[in-house]
Amino acid sequence: MAFDKSKFARMTTSANSAIPVMWGYSTTDATAVVDSAGYFNGVAGDVQVGDIIMANTSTGGTLAAGFYLVSANDGTTVDVNDALVVNATDTD
Repeated sequence: MAFDKSKFARMTTSANSAIPVMWGYSTTDATAVVDSAGYFNGVAGDVQVGDIIMANTSTGGTLAAGFYLVSANDGTTVDVNDALVVNATDTD
């Protein structure tokens, strides 16, 4: 599946552009798809290197969540690091 900009939103605001921005995103796509280079190209004009994207992934199956660091953005192609996965184990 492709990136869906309607499910992507800025979560923090600062007047200082040197401070990283936290973004939120939700998708049925798997974590391995989301952390592929180019997945976030649709927001290349919005995100900057160092921003963090908090995402719920695989929402159509076994829910997963993770943090993605924007590691490269040349204005056209956005790359994020592999997800720092949030452990979703619930033992009760």
